[in-house]
Amino acid sequence: MTILTITPIAPSSPLPPHPCSVPRSLWLGCSSVAESLCALRCLQSIPSTRAHNQNMSGMESQNLDHDLSPKKNTVLKLNNGPVVGSRKRPSEGNYEKEKEHCIALFDQWSEADQVEFVERLISRMCHYQHGHINSYLKPMLQRDFITALPAQGLDHIAENILSFLDARSLCSAELVCKEWQRVISEGMLWKKLIERMVRTDPLWKGLSERHQWEKYLFKNRTSEVPPNSYYHSLYPKIIQDIETIEANWRCGRHNLQRIQCRSENSKGVYCLQYDDDKIISGLRDNSIKIWDKQSLECLKILTGHTGSVLCLQYDERVIVTGSSDSTVRVWEVTTGEVLNTLIHHNEAVLHLRFANGLMVTCSKDRSIAVWDMASPTDISLRRVLVGHRAAVNVVDFDDKYIVSASGDRTIKVWSTSTCEFVRTLNGHKRGIACLQYRDRLVVSGSSDNTIRLWDIECGACLRVLEGHEELVRCIRFDNKRIVSGAYDGKIKVWDLQAALDPRAPASTLCLRTLVEHSGRVFRLQFDEFQIISSSHDDTILIWDFLNVSTNGQSEGRSPSRTYTYISR
Repeated sequence: MTILTITPIAPSSPLPPHPCSVPRSLWLGCSSVAESLCALRCLQSIPSTRAHNQNMSGMESQNLDHDLSPKKNTVLKLNNGPVVGSRKRPSEGNYEKEKEHCIALFDQWSEADQVEFVERLISRMCHYQHGHINSYLKPMLQRDFITALPAQGLDHIAENILSFLDARSLCSAELVCKEWQRVISEGMLWKKLIERMVRTDPLWKGLSERHQWEKYLFKNRTSEVPPNSYYHSLYPKIIQDIETIEANWRCGRHNLQRIQCRSENSKGVYCLQYDDDKIISGLRDNSIKIWDKQSLECLKILTGHTGSVLCLQYDERVIVTGSSDSTVRVWEVTTGEVLNTLIHHNEAVLHLRFANGLMVTCSKDRSIAVWDMASPTDISLRRVLVGHRAAVNVVDFDDKYIVSASGDRTIKVWSTSTCEFVRTLNGHKRGIACLQYRDRLVVSGSSDNTIRLWDIECGACLRVLEGHEELVRCIRFDNKRIVSGAYDGKIKVWDLQAALDPRAPASTLCLRTLVEHSGRVFRLQFDEFQIISSSHDDTILIWDFLNVSTNGQSEGRSPSRTYTYISR
């Protein structure tokens, strides 16, 4: 160990100590805060540069008189570790008495006075003393509030704080200590996490319904509710199911069910919509057929149109259909009774949408009709929108815009509230057969065999998807995927997020091509678990990506179950 003794030279006229006058080059060169503090402590006993120069001048004038004041020694131990300095306080007999007297006075003051006094005291200290006080206070200010709150009878607050954690953080919190683990367990926080996911994510909600663990959610603590450990073990199983479903979509693994709809004069299924219980389809033979989604049996046939049923939509009360007979009919869902018939268009009604008391229909007569729906029997025409130069094949709308696409190669945007024209989206080289609009995104399919993605606010085309060999007849998208069907008989699944990324190569956008239909694909709908499509081949296909049997099946192909309906 090397001992270095530094003997500072006392000034001829003593100056008050000034610890902050230490040259920055000395303490900035330290490799750590600890070394900086130690260096400051050591250097504090060295006079400032100005005082040192004054001392040297005084010594020269006195011929280096060595009659100096008593020396203060600072010992630095230099070794392989950090610099360590010792600064000794002079031993004074009155210090202990004065300290006790100050503490006694301090205890008599109010809290506000105590705080003010300490602030004044700290303001008179130097930098290294501030650092020492900070190190002393830091552990005192730390609190394990999750453990402390239950001790005060505030378990519910601790549970509420931890309930905002995601799964990874919740796992880590369980490992902190037994008390944290107890709060998580008794608060049923894994159950609450799963419930939060089911409320906000359609995929989680669908899984909860299909796998029957929904019955254990959204219930108060009763004997029927499993312990927290059940939900803890359930969470990774749900994640594994989700990963399997995503892999099935990417790889095209599915279980196929087939409904044969043909009758003596039927040559196609033009439109459909489904829910968990039923599929409603519109056929070329002028009828609407309602199918049981589980057994695939035909439950009911609605007749009344004198032309092919080209479009339909239903909710919990009514079915609204449009036909090549130029009429729109409103049917009661449960009884199949015709409630209303709207006669306005001069040619076939090609598409319709309704929501929140508003309905929009479009026709081969090149017009768009906007209707107010006060009730199924009270529907009045609000406005007719004219501007397309060919048949209007499809419409969609929300509270802000009505969007229409036509055989004239254009997409037109109209104000929903005023029905005034807003802008035209140009880009397709041939007529447009289908589109969907949601938020700012419009996705359209055309007889130029391409799919285009548009920003409705600025009218810019964001991406062109190529892959179909014939007219793109139907298209749907959600937050993850675009699914399209075409006259080439193929259904393609596209990566929506990649399509919106201009850096993504075009070759990576189509995830899978599904080939089962033997005719043109007319309409499709999909959710997180399945695609249901209809075709000119008179079939409805159910592509199930959840319940996939992989025993001996090649990728992308699964055994099918067929139900054939024969009219009587």
